[in-house]
Amino acid sequence: MRIEIGHGSGGRLTRELIEKVFLKHFDTPELKPLQDASCISISAESIAITTDSYVIRPRFFPGGNIGKLSICGTVNDLTVSGAIPKYISVGFILEEGLPLEELEKIVESMAETAKRAGVKIVTGDTKVVESGKCDGIYINTTGVGEVVRELSPQNSEPGDVVIVTGYVGDHGTAISLARENFEIETQIKSDCAPLNSLLTPLFELDGLRWMRDPTRGGLATALIEFSESAGVGVKLYEEKIPIREEVKFISEMIGYDPLYLANEGKAVIIVSKKDAERALEILKSHPLGKDAEIIGEVTEDFKGVRLITSIGGERRLELLEEDPLPRIC
Repeated sequence: MRIEIGHGSGGRLTRELIEKVFLKHFDTPELKPLQDASCISISAESIAITTDSYVIRPRFFPGGNIGKLSICGTVNDLTVSGAIPKYISVGFILEEGLPLEELEKIVESMAETAKRAGVKIVTGDTKVVESGKCDGIYINTTGVGEVVRELSPQNSEPGDVVIVTGYVGDHGTAISLARENFEIETQIKSDCAPLNSLLTPLFELDGLRWMRDPTRGGLATALIEFSESAGVGVKLYEEKIPIREEVKFISEMIGYDPLYLANEGKAVIIVSKKDAERALEILKSHPLGKDAEIIGEVTEDFKGVRLITSIGGERRLELLEEDPLPRIC
């Protein structure tokens, strides 16, 4: 079976799609009444809200799919903002002709990822467009979380330490290989994962300054934006940055820089020098942070981001004019 225009009509086919696909997997009491809005409970004085749209190509890739990605991205955006993720809304734009079996696999992965992250999918919407008007499926999400820690680039001070939670560039490399069919045999998979269980223990550290999930634009872009916002410089050490040899090789072959490739299961963290080792200890105790490393420091000696190369040279990192690999999330 495939998606038909009638699935977006609001009639019988719509009802069947909701009951046989969405409610089958999105099993939360807030969603089941199928009202125009869901009632949720928030006890925090401050909440965080994030929204994002996912248009990745291909829809399925090594390590995940567009559905898993949409939940991970939303959870991670809330977490690095100092919030505990609680609720997610999902909106689907479906193209006529999309296989129903493929849609259900995507929805099932969303439900499994949400359960793993401890968040509830509480409301949603579905629209169907004519064949050729959409690349199979687009997903929009909005996430709500309870703020428990105020994080800001302005909290940083010279001497603070830069930590990355693991290997960078995996997601961008996996998507590139899946999309372009370079016929390269590799075990590289997307790092797509919800990071709240990894990162929330860091909220207890007095010296935690700032966090970001370096998605589009990668590690380099995230730190350049941090530097501009904080008005400080960042010194990175190339030999300390964890990058898989396969990612380095593939990047050199097709002309990419791993520092600018997207990640969907990593975070870059600024923490005081005093708390750096404790932060690293917390991260390494979690499966998603076992490869975490201290990769640099905040400085007042210059503005911007400078990479100290493995041979002792220095390279200034700049914002890219355009994404080298569009449609990666």
